[in-house]
Amino acid sequence: MPEGHILHRLARLHHDWYAGAPVRVSSPQGRFADGAAAVSGRVLTHADAWGKHLFHHYEGALTVHVHLGIYGAFTDSELPLGEPTGQVRMRMIGSGHGSDLRGPAACEVLTEGEVDTIEARLGPDPLRADADPEQAWARVSRSRSPIGGLLMDQSVIAGVGNVYRAEVLFRHGIHPERPGKNLSRAEFDAIWVDLVELMHVGMERGRMHVVRPEHDHGAPAYAKDRPRTYVYRRTGEPCRVCGTPVLHKVMGARNLFWCPVCQPT
Repeated sequence: MPEGHILHRLARLHHDWYAGAPVRVSSPQGRFADGAAAVSGRVLTHADAWGKHLFHHYEGALTVHVHLGIYGAFTDSELPLGEPTGQVRMRMIGSGHGSDLRGPAACEVLTEGEVDTIEARLGPDPLRADADPEQAWARVSRSRSPIGGLLMDQSVIAGVGNVYRAEVLFRHGIHPERPGKNLSRAEFDAIWVDLVELMHVGMERGRMHVVRPEHDHGAPAYAKDRPRTYVYRRTGEPCRVCGTPVLHKVMGARNLFWCPVCQPT
């Protein structure tokens, strides 16, 4: 599932391409036909993101809300787009660019109040200028739940997914099963600052760069054309720092990875 930096990157791209002018919106697949008709021809005022949610705000107080889920993806390019291929849920056409959306978990038109309802249930987003980490600390510091689960809870911190969760905990030597209430304020602050920095790098580069330069060598990344990770998807492989085999378990139906030496209990 795309993590928050991808949605912010899309929001910035779509704002640059479409904001301030009418956008033609259609649904070649047909599943978003009514929603597309409601906003097609309206001026897109701005695009933004909160966590893993993308919002296209149109004049008339209507917003297209997109959650990519596991399979969703945009294809963005200069015009002309050509005939739609595959199951295109939404097609956007501006003055010089176009975007096709396929396979999202959500693609819907919302009112301002409905957007507010979604945002109200999300935690602070490290990529937003208005993020208040005190909200996240208040939740973490009172919780007996493991920090590895809390970081994936979008109502605690919005936008963090499996990769950032595993990697930021490794970078700070914190075992993923440590209860949130057992983190010190200094440890939480360090995690938050690191997430802000790492996710901004991800947004700018379009890739998650999480390994420090002094460790960015040796075994290749878990997949072709991906930057190296410390522990994510490296089960049984030697830790890049201490050489201990990386461990794996399932937490909250998601795969979790950690080094038992660098992240002691």
